Amino acid sequence: MAEPVRARRLSDEEGRRLQQIVRRGKHESIRVRRALIIMASASGTPVPAIARLVAAHEDTVRDVIHRFNEIGLRALDPQWAGGRPRLITDDDQLFIVATATTRPKSLGRPFTHWSIRKLADYLATNRVRRVAIGRERLRQILRHNDVSFQRTRTWKESRDPDKDAKLDRIEEVTSRFPDRCFAFDQFGPLSIRPHHGSGWAPARRPDRLPATYTRTHGIRYFHGCYSLGDDQLWGVMRHRKGGDHSLTALKSIRAARPDGAPIYVILDNLSANKTPAIRAWAARNKVELCFTPTQASWANPIEAQFGPLRAFTLANSNYPNHTVLARELQQYLRWRNANARHPDILAAQRRERARIRSERRQRWGRPRAKAA
Repeated sequence: MAEPVRARRLSDEEGRRLQQIVRRGKHESIRVRRALIIMASASGTPVPAIARLVAAHEDTVRDVIHRFNEIGLRALDPQWAGGRPRLITDDDQLFIVATATTRPKSLGRPFTHWSIRKLADYLATNRVRRVAIGRERLRQILRHNDVSFQRTRTWKESRDPDKDAKLDRIEEVTSRFPDRCFAFDQFGPLSIRPHHGSGWAPARRPDRLPATYTRTHGIRYFHGCYSLGDDQLWGVMRHRKGGDHSLTALKSIRAARPDGAPIYVILDNLSANKTPAIRAWAARNKVELCFTPTQASWANPIEAQFGPLRAFTLANSNYPNHTVLARELQQYLRWRNANARHPDILAAQRRERARIRSERRQRWGRPRAKAA
């Protein structure tokens, strides 16, 4: 029997990048869907559960995972074939990328950074290697080689001395004991204010939200629990993140498997998650706490589940108070858990979408041609 398909271990930078795409991107975009697949797979979620999460075929999920294992985050952007043969050699492209990523001052130009126009002018007049190229083609080559114009950022990476050991343990429990593996995390802070988002509306007449961001209702936190074995998500709203609330959530997880056999809970290093009371209770009730490394919350399988939760309950919303927000969250969770267990219905929907795309000669995620 072949081993289950699983994404390789993420680096800190890859985990943060995927988490950022899932949290801030549009849920219906191809990049967000692929980021969800990769992040969920790397955290131990099985392929069938991921397929239900993104409403895609299991083969599609496996293809994305294999592609990520081969080329990394470039797998987020599908490459489509076509066009005339290239007029610039591979060596020219390497020279362009090397020049673009070199500070102009070290090449004799009085700039702190390149613009597309200045870079094209330097390449066209360079005495060592002259490359005549248009600005748009130059921009395409840089994008193809993962070079983009971006702001400088601070550098941060996990310094947890037990980072590899913690990731190894998480991979082990999610692979060997998926039916007894759970994930827990806090989602928030959640405030009562208009949340912009996306939705269907008449052309040039988008839904409008009031221009008020007065926050008079305080904040809440959603304490969420996710079962990897049966793909169920549940949780409650709390006023704060405290050890007593974390212990209550862990007790609800223990109640989901009342047979007394050991269970494994993946959670982050928040101080409220590892109080003496929690550790003592876990030891008495055969609950192993598998902590993610510091600055590596992307290793928690529940992070992939929070993306759709944010997209379909908070985005494009304006709730009057926390009571209504909590009620809407619970309604979404009931719908999500009920529909996640109907693979036949999702398979029929996927076949219908595939039939329509085939008639239109349109591949998944590829923009339709204007002529069509």
